[in-house]
Amino acid sequence: MQGLQPRTAPAADGRHPRRLIRNMLLAAAMASAALASVAGADISAMPAASASPASANPASAKPRPAPAARASAAASTVADLVARLRARAAASQRSPAVRADYLALLRAQGLSEQQLPYADFAWLRLLFEASRDGGYWNLRWAITDREPNSDAIWRQWQSVRAPAPDRATAVAECDELSAFYAVLARLGGVGGVGLLWPTSNHTVAVWSRPGPPREARIVVPTTLIFLGRNDSFGTRGFDPWKQKRIYPYTRADIAPSQRLPPALAEFLIAQADRYADASGLSLQRLRELREGVLKGALGAGEAASQARRQRDALPAGAQADLAAYAHFIAAMRGRGPELD
Repeated sequence: MQGLQPRTAPAADGRHPRRLIRNMLLAAAMASAALASVAGADISAMPAASASPASANPASAKPRPAPAARASAAASTVADLVARLRARAAASQRSPAVRADYLALLRAQGLSEQQLPYADFAWLRLLFEASRDGGYWNLRWAITDREPNSDAIWRQWQSVRAPAPDRATAVAECDELSAFYAVLARLGGVGGVGLLWPTSNHTVAVWSRPGPPREARIVVPTTLIFLGRNDSFGTRGFDPWKQKRIYPYTRADIAPSQRLPPALAEFLIAQADRYADASGLSLQRLRELREGVLKGALGAGEAASQARRQRDALPAGAQADLAAYAHFIAAMRGRGPELD
């Protein structure tokens, strides 16, 4: 398949009976993990780096408007969508939380700003938080046994006419989500994103950066399968050097000229506008709640109640996080009664 690393024999037998049995066990494990993570969300501490200097009252925080969603020029094609999202990613570089996440990644990976440009990080971070399992574009993981490309995601998106905060916009397996991420990264001007098989039946994305002083490989876990609840962009939970080569994903899964349903495009842009500036920690906690709703493990009203308690524990100056929580709570309140 063009631009795709050939699967080894263990990884290629997606329809082998033994893999189907493993997949059934994996699905059961993931469902159990989702229930556990929703029930036991830890909201104890917010790093100081995620707070902005301005002060805010958590209880009175209001959702910020979504100017991108109300703009007169609709994102009618994939190319339009990518251009609007890339502009939003550039704006997110002014967020103290995004900057803090960037500096933390540089320290953890031993990289310089020259080797890992901030603008590229901001773009790939936005895509990661949006398109991961349970992210704010409402993509959901499930076993599909489809080929490792994003074709089916784009097909499902063509049928979305009225996106809702408690419904998935598309359902896909780990390799499909990783290919989808790589496609959007490349369309936005950032190359070097390919696929890694850390196990024979699992796939994540990897962002490779050339030296000097050495090549860097940054794992992008589009799902948390075989990882912990706090693993995120740049996780060390998988060894990207286990695979000899990371082949950049160059397959053209979608044409830039492909038109998108207007309501879907508006939803995707509005969600990025609402959440792109928030800290990785808050986005992870909201992702857990959203995942629970999308998989039916948590009611929308209960998710709003849990989010409100998490929001009330945030520091007063974490404006971007407070705004993200306010948006999530408002969206979920509209889908069902709160529990308290």
